[in-house]
Amino acid sequence: MEEQKMVYHVPVLLQESLEGMAIRPDGVYVDVTFGGGGHSREILRRLGDNGRLYGFDQDADAEKNIPDDPHFTFVRSNFRYLYNFMRYHQEIGKVDALLADLGVSSHHFDDKERGFSFRFDGLLDMRMNTRAGKTAADVLNTYTEEALADVFYLYGEVKVARKLASMVVSARDAKPFATIEDLLEVVKPFISRDKEKKFLAQVFQALRIEVNDEMRALREMLMATLKVLKPGGRLVVITYHSLEDRLVKNFLKSGNFEGKAEQDFFGNVQSPFRLVNNKVIVPSSDEIERNPRSRSAKLRIAERK
Repeated sequence: MEEQKMVYHVPVLLQESLEGMAIRPDGVYVDVTFGGGGHSREILRRLGDNGRLYGFDQDADAEKNIPDDPHFTFVRSNFRYLYNFMRYHQEIGKVDALLADLGVSSHHFDDKERGFSFRFDGLLDMRMNTRAGKTAADVLNTYTEEALADVFYLYGEVKVARKLASMVVSARDAKPFATIEDLLEVVKPFISRDKEKKFLAQVFQALRIEVNDEMRALREMLMATLKVLKPGGRLVVITYHSLEDRLVKNFLKSGNFEGKAEQDFFGNVQSPFRLVNNKVIVPSSDEIERNPRSRSAKLRIAERK
């Protein structure tokens, strides 16, 4: 059973992120991206009788990986509601470290029923929480041309965003989008042979971010850490694409998402965090060889002042 769970997702930068959390046996910890439970299981191994770990995940599939451990509490929710649930559990200002691994799990890409990957045909879903919310097909079928162009450009950095949006609107008038193959047919004219995978990855990333409201949820979760973490508490974040990494980098340096650091009368930067690693941590060549999906991962660690 344990082996089956680990196949769900191979944890990225596992040892580096655990070291960054500076785990104590009696500490209180939060894994806001539980997923396959790889990071959480390693955290639990380091806890003593008085230690506590909370794991957040909105995906019903992740619930199959919940460990049978009295020190673990599973929270069936999007991490954007971090403050609400930690207040419910009376842990506000008591958390010693929080881990956020923002990457999409291998499970999501490999499950053709979920619609996250262009490698399979299937329904255009892409919801992390399949119990609620709009699907990728809903976005393609109902958004205005301007709104679609914004999604493709802002979240996928697609250079031909406006042309692609126009094609989507024209195509859906003849036949509404339902499957991945429907989308691939419209995208084909924009793909050059040498950049096919990159272009498709950009389009699918844009739709996934929009469907799951990922950027706004990330902002809300990061802001909540200011109240959840205790003084000296660690914030450990693994990012995978430039949009989320920019948000995290700015927030850790300045306490806001624009990166505008405020200064006191003496010119000292007023930030709620102290950077633990000034230089971003990236996977080793060995890890990238074992797990190619870790290639774009960046680990940032900060300590609450």
